Amino acid sequence: MTKEDTENKGIAIAMRESIAYADGAVVSKTLLDKKAGTLTLFSFDIGQGLSEHTAPYDATVQVIDGEAEITINGETQTVHAGELIIMPANIPHELRGAKRFKMLLIMIREKDA
Repeated sequence: MTKEDTENKGIAIAMRESIAYADGAVVSKTLLDKKAGTLTLFSFDIGQGLSEHTAPYDATVQVIDGEAEITINGETQTVHAGELIIMPANIPHELRGAKRFKMLLIMIREKDA
């Protein structure tokens, strides 16, 4: 078992403190990367984001600090700290920092049929 396999397991993670903001940038930190899915922390400076794209699986965003403007299939809503949103598979979506924000992205891949 490698250090990466055990680094984030068995201990509480203070998500807001685990990733810093960077001026004019998006920062990411992978907490877990397995065949079944990933957990990734992100921080976004104001105005920064991820441009419109699709994903083959549902993507869950939990905002842990600040607020994000999240557009799904052309409809924008503001998601605040403490809220989460599920972005459906194969539907265009994008994220932008209405204010600086931090989020946990949870990607769970579908089980093979």
